[in-house]
Amino acid sequence: MQLVQNKTAVITCDKQHLPCSLLQPLVGHTEQTERMRHQLNASQPLKKQLWQQTVTAKIGNQANHFLARGKNALRLKRYAKEVKTGDWNNQEALAAAFYFQHLFGLERFSRNQKGVPPNNLLNYGYAILRAVAARALVSTGLLPAVGIFHHNKYNAFCLADDIMEPYRPFVDAVVYDI
Repeated sequence: MQLVQNKTAVITCDKQHLPCSLLQPLVGHTEQTERMRHQLNASQPLKKQLWQQTVTAKIGNQANHFLARGKNALRLKRYAKEVKTGDWNNQEALAAAFYFQHLFGLERFSRNQKGVPPNNLLNYGYAILRAVAARALVSTGLLPAVGIFHHNKYNAFCLADDIMEPYRPFVDAVVYDI
């Protein structure tokens, strides 16, 4: 009862540390409804601009990771500059193919859920990142299922999948150092 009186949201998480329930006072965060309304009513042009910023930041962080490892990042920087609204020219995929092929020095390496190592380590790190993003989104009153770019009726964390994108290279850096 004291949590409710203090307008505290209680988030419980599953074994993967993803939010599975939310206990929230009925008279709680004064901006939650407004925040959700803005999220649900976001225009398509706004979503495309946000996705452009997200992809540009992700590729920029991949380039920074290359630079920190003494690798040539010019191609990644070029991909980042060429991202259009909504990434309709698919610079994210082009950058990812180049990035992963040259990051680990493994010939024909590709990101795959069940692929060869270090995919297992990347998957584990990304799962942690996704859980952290999902918890943060829920705690701020946003709807984690309503994404900017990702959308899937079976995915309760589309927005978390969007938000985590620019941070993936930080997981990659940890895996690289293992």
